[in-house]
Amino acid sequence: MYGRDPWGGPLEINAADSATDDDRSRNLNDLDRAALSRPLDETQQSWLLGPTEQKKKKYVDLGCIIVSRKIFVWTVGTIVAAALLAGFITLIVKTVPRNHHKHPPPDNYTLALHKALKFFNAQRSGKLPRHNNVSWRGNSGLQDGKGSPGSFYKDLVGGYYDAGDAIKFNFPMAYAMTMLSWSVIEYSAKFEAAGELAHVKELIKWGTDYFLKTFNSTADSIDDLVSQVGSGNTDEGSTDPNDHYCWMRPEDIDYKRPVTTCNGGCSDLAAEMAAALASASIVFKDNKEYSKKLVHGAKTVYQFGRTRRGRYSAGTAESSKFYNSSMYWDEFIWGGAWLYYATGNVTYLELITKPTMAKHAGAFWGGPFYGVFSWDNKLAGAQLLLSRLRLFLSPGYPYEEILRTFHNQTSIVMCSYLPYFNKFNRTKGGLIELNHGDPQPLQYAANAAFLATLYSDYLDAADTPGWYCGPNFYSTKVLREFARSQIDYILGKNPRKMSYLVGFGPRYPRRVHHRGASIPKNKVKYNCKGGWKWRDSKKPNPNTIEGAMVAGPDKHDGFRDVRTNYNYTEPTLAGNAGLVAALVALSGDEDTSGTIDKNTIFSAVPPLFPTPPPPPAPWRP
Repeated sequence: MYGRDPWGGPLEINAADSATDDDRSRNLNDLDRAALSRPLDETQQSWLLGPTEQKKKKYVDLGCIIVSRKIFVWTVGTIVAAALLAGFITLIVKTVPRNHHKHPPPDNYTLALHKALKFFNAQRSGKLPRHNNVSWRGNSGLQDGKGSPGSFYKDLVGGYYDAGDAIKFNFPMAYAMTMLSWSVIEYSAKFEAAGELAHVKELIKWGTDYFLKTFNSTADSIDDLVSQVGSGNTDEGSTDPNDHYCWMRPEDIDYKRPVTTCNGGCSDLAAEMAAALASASIVFKDNKEYSKKLVHGAKTVYQFGRTRRGRYSAGTAESSKFYNSSMYWDEFIWGGAWLYYATGNVTYLELITKPTMAKHAGAFWGGPFYGVFSWDNKLAGAQLLLSRLRLFLSPGYPYEEILRTFHNQTSIVMCSYLPYFNKFNRTKGGLIELNHGDPQPLQYAANAAFLATLYSDYLDAADTPGWYCGPNFYSTKVLREFARSQIDYILGKNPRKMSYLVGFGPRYPRRVHHRGASIPKNKVKYNCKGGWKWRDSKKPNPNTIEGAMVAGPDKHDGFRDVRTNYNYTEPTLAGNAGLVAALVALSGDEDTSGTIDKNTIFSAVPPLFPTPPPPPAPWRP
């Protein structure tokens, strides 16, 4: 059966396809389920759904840049959330109670150090800087060394007055500057922590600037050296105005101040001055021009001392009455050691490690004053200084033998300071009598405290826990305990409860033997004898000379606060220099042992390549 196809062509209707309506409906339902079970492709979807509209992305115009709105919202939201979280954390941190860790207050040694350094400000001679910080002092000694035509010096203005008078003794002054420099080289970090590094360096330079005036420091060789400015001779009832007969403020001195020189036979003074200049050159190594000038002067004056042998205080020299030098061999080793460290020239090391040098200096003598370090005897300090070389650089042959001897002798000296061996007596209050009961004991105790602390720090820095005294081993802590006991005694832990450092603690000497401190600054000029009434007054000094360590008690711990007795109440440059060194060494926390600067002192020392020892002699039957 054929019908007509509306699209053209015949339409055939098969008899088999002519089914009932129910069959057709059932077939259509089956087709629908099959179609629905098969996924449609994109074309089919487009037929069914028609064309879709794409969503337009939204943007935010920030002026300099256009960003997606979605990104912008997320970014801003993240920032706000982070800010809220940070604020919440901050609020919690601020509201939660907590312990505040404050810096501990300065220890007694640091407090005393501030005052002990100030003493040097009070002793300055010359035109004072504006920041000298001693209100009752002014310019003085401005004519020192002037008006001497044909002399080898131009002027001698500057330096320091020695004690309670106005004399400039160059021998103890040079020792004092060496001690200050040594303490800075070893403990610069502690000076810095105390806020005193710039101050102490300024004090050292005040002294070395003056020393460079006392000889022709630019020359390679010299024939003369100044040993003293001023005079204090009062023998045979002399009434000539001088620095001991008169009692005047240094600012008011109007009498002539003589200059004492030596042109031969002042080896001790020359070598000590070389030590002062050489050690200071290490302190000022960053100022290359000044350091070089100091080194040149040190080499020149040391060579002068080596070629012109003799003691500066020999014969009728006035200095023999006040600062008599017992020998010059210890200064040769002391000055030579500092020159070696300052220059690195092994010639100096070869010289000072000759066994004959050590023998002449008394390194093998022993005796009652062995180990007593002072302005006169530098041997104990020199041996410790060279033990440092052995501990940290170990130069070996040919220096090892004598350096080992110095090291052993240093250990013996440290043993002698301990109370277990009774080498030196002690007062009932615990003060060691290094000068065997003679007056003015504190300066020797302070020096010993410095050496003991420094040696303990050397050992700690070398990872050595202690040392032997015969068969007994002692910890480095024992040395520090000894040092503290002596300095604590000076600061007031003694039977009289008296601090012998002026201005420290509630009770200290008020009638210090000191001209400037005892005469009021009241615009009245007291002449040579006019000041005697202030000398003899029983009233306390009108001016407090802060930081002055007085001479100290007697061997029974007794002390008289009397201005006219210098054996009790007079301070000195040398004494205060040793005290400064001991105080800075002990300052800081108790666990700061071993805090020395190991390397600065070796800055100029080249690498050491030990010479091999000579071969043994050939064997013979």
